Amino acid sequence: MDDSARMWITAVPPFGPDDIGVLLALDLTSQDPGERMVSVLLNRGHEGEEGVFYLLPADLSARYERTGERLAVSLTASRKVLDHDLTDRADSLRDHLAGLPSDAADDDRVTLLRRELVTDFVPEVVDGEKQAVLLIDHAGPAPLDELLSEFDQGEASLAVLYAE
Repeated sequence: MDDSARMWITAVPPFGPDDIGVLLALDLTSQDPGERMVSVLLNRGHEGEEGVFYLLPADLSARYERTGERLAVSLTASRKVLDHDLTDRADSLRDHLAGLPSDAADDDRVTLLRRELVTDFVPEVVDGEKQAVLLIDHAGPAPLDELLSEFDQGEASLAVLYAE
């Protein structure tokens, strides 16, 4: 699948029309193990505004990387947190976790998802903190306008991820 079709530089309600940022789509019906593990971690979110959940960086965070004209966003998580959250599952996610290599910057973290696209967008840095990445969960493939409509109707939620 073309990951650029699941990553957008856009304004997202409820954050307003002037707050342009990175939005990643997360298909809750996906068979991809990394996407399924991200979905498990969304249960750790703390609700702020209705339908908007905030995750602690120790649970799930994002990392920006720029190579030429391409902006990549990787979602990383703690292997220990995932191991704990996957303990009672009957599927093979725990086996998949065991095979994921450790992140080069932190032995406990693993990369679960990576998306990239061609853009000149540069995430803002405010008080030394990079702009958060937004993740919208949904069922099945969908274009951006449908995802935002699902959020407005309460059929999708947003997760706000701390960015490195």
